[in-house]
Amino acid sequence: MAGRYKLPLVRATMKTENLIYKALKCEFLTVEEGKHLFETLPLAEIMMIGNDLRKVLHPEHHVTWIIDRNVNITNVCISGCKFCNFYRTEKSSEDYITTIPEYCNKIEEMKRLGGNQLLLQGGLHPGLSLNFYENLFSDLKGHYPEVRLHALGPPEIAWLAKKEKLPFKTVLERLVRAGLDSLPGAGAEILVDRVRKILSPAKCTTLEWLEVMRAAHGLNLTTSATMMFGHIETVDERLQHMIVLRELQSQKPIGHKGFLSFIPWPFQDDRTVLREKSGVFNKVTPEEYIRMIAISRIMMPNIPNIQASWLTVGKETAQLCLHAGANDFGSIMIEENVVSVAGAKHKFDANGIQNAIGQAGFKPVQRDQDFTLISPGNSYDAPGTP
Repeated sequence: MAGRYKLPLVRATMKTENLIYKALKCEFLTVEEGKHLFETLPLAEIMMIGNDLRKVLHPEHHVTWIIDRNVNITNVCISGCKFCNFYRTEKSSEDYITTIPEYCNKIEEMKRLGGNQLLLQGGLHPGLSLNFYENLFSDLKGHYPEVRLHALGPPEIAWLAKKEKLPFKTVLERLVRAGLDSLPGAGAEILVDRVRKILSPAKCTTLEWLEVMRAAHGLNLTTSATMMFGHIETVDERLQHMIVLRELQSQKPIGHKGFLSFIPWPFQDDRTVLREKSGVFNKVTPEEYIRMIAISRIMMPNIPNIQASWLTVGKETAQLCLHAGANDFGSIMIEENVVSVAGAKHKFDANGIQNAIGQAGFKPVQRDQDFTLISPGNSYDAPGTP
């Protein structure tokens, strides 16, 4: 692998050269080593390294995408995260809990658009028990047994475990029996407690987030991991976030799925407490986001899929990310409320997302949450796609 990469005409320092070769051999870099590459390499070079590493795992030159729908189970949450302006209190006149008829209407619309998965996000609602979620998942599966439930996340699992005085594994086992198919990597933000104590002090700690995912990996649940950056964290803390994810991934049972994907996106600041009261703005430039995609591929060679967040960075930046290590374009997002209300306004339908992938020089192929390709032989072929 290392032999395929050509060093630039302006010769790199010995330290940089050694780190490039180490990265291309898929060896784990330290925070200091990753930071050196992230901050000193020209954009084109770090993109090239990310792209070469992508080709090791994904030589087929296609980019995956999915049709699903994000439905909020409730907008009531006691976490009080400073980056979220979606949540309401129980006493709010705007609070709600989505009803089964409302789910059915949303699922029918999703199925008409070709989707087969619900991304169910919850929040920490003090009035909802584990039994509520078991009944909800069971009811949804009773109406639509074929629909996959990609639901909740480590903060909700940790919250339910604490309320019910149960181990994380037991909570997950009960939810799986009720119909849970996969666990999103939601609520990760930055997996460093200094940051979490400021942003979301009522949410689970870094260790709790990781231990929920360890239990999920032990049950062979499909999981993903996320990172929201560009607020109060440092570059070192971003890289530490990646290191704890790759360490957990390396400890999953042999043959189990673990983290199938990693999705980083920049903090959306519109009308958030973090912006209004602390003056913290999203200052992530397109170049910085592309660098983050590349360094994600470099720092976490054992997480197979990296998604470009077109929803938060837009079409053009996301397309460039496909040449920097990303191999997935995520969902058309039939419905998304949390980051959209904080400023993410980009939109795609099925044709739009496929056109965007094709315009970037790749073949779009639809997938499911397990990254199983859906009818790849009938996939869309964009003009000029190899």
